Amino acid sequence: MNRRTFTKLTAGSVALSPGPVSARAAEQGRMKLGTQHQSSDEILRILAALGVSHICSELPSPHIDEAWSVQGLSKLRERVESFGIRLEAVPLPLSSSYIAKSENPHIMLGQNPERDREIDAICRMIENAARAGIPMLKYNLTILGVVRGERTPGRGGASYSTFDYAKTPQDPPLTEAGRVTAEMMWERITYFLNRVIPVAEENKVKMACHPHDPGMPPDKGFRGVHRVLGSVAGLKRFVEINASPYHGLNFCQGTVSEMLADPAHEILDVIRYFGSRKKIFNVHFRNIHGGFLNFQETFPDCGDVNMLAALKVYREVGYDGMLMPDHVPIIQGDTGGLQAFAFAYGYIRGLMQAVNA
Repeated sequence: MNRRTFTKLTAGSVALSPGPVSARAAEQGRMKLGTQHQSSDEILRILAALGVSHICSELPSPHIDEAWSVQGLSKLRERVESFGIRLEAVPLPLSSSYIAKSENPHIMLGQNPERDREIDAICRMIENAARAGIPMLKYNLTILGVVRGERTPGRGGASYSTFDYAKTPQDPPLTEAGRVTAEMMWERITYFLNRVIPVAEENKVKMACHPHDPGMPPDKGFRGVHRVLGSVAGLKRFVEINASPYHGLNFCQGTVSEMLADPAHEILDVIRYFGSRKKIFNVHFRNIHGGFLNFQETFPDCGDVNMLAALKVYREVGYDGMLMPDHVPIIQGDTGGLQAFAFAYGYIRGLMQAVNA
């Protein structure tokens, strides 16, 4: 099935269904089926047909321009909501990219006066998002970006994103940031939070930070960079830097599982710790096989973590935000991962219905 055929079929489903608004109403006060990245009209029609009720949009713009104005963000929100889908979050131009490709590199390079100018722009984006009725912004504070090795074969010939630290170069070149100790990383993270979280709290916008993916050996890091947000202990320290209810996590369950020696048994208590403290703002609900320094990113139903048990813990702690698929396996012929994502949406929605029953 190609993209054009898939779009036609799902567009027809929208016309025959009672409408996506009913899906939102049914999920009121409960966890929401969400997604991120793509927010074109074509994709929004597909998402509505599949029961996705909330989204994090694509990046409006890497710079503070018309797209980040109150009018520009309001138009984005109104367009998304015209499909019966709530615009729950927007990404800041602080992505998971390697530092050389980062939209605002000086924040994590710790270089002034550029750092202060970039943070000032982020603060204006927070203020404009609030005025446009957008309740959450997600972001990363990374230098290395997402580190992976060669893909490996998975179920049915699909290929899995894979990381095996033992197979990576053990003395790779330093990044453009040079050597960055744990203390230097914490200084840069704290500097950023001290500037932006008061603005977020004043404007009642949640700031959801993604962990470092993947965690690295704590004594040496990788390429000279210590990944302080790549461990559960580091995430605990991060959320304690500021007590604001608007400071929390874009809780990537897959990334957090990658930090653990035994994710199947440990992840539930980690969810319980951050969830009970209301520090989980949205969830990347994905599964892995393996653990710390050696893992594959699998389909959600065939990894090591019992996803139904995880969902029960989210409900236990009162989490009512988005559950979003992420990093789906690559299936031959599945252009853009549409079919893999459709499978993930259906799987998550089925689990949500089982838990809510």
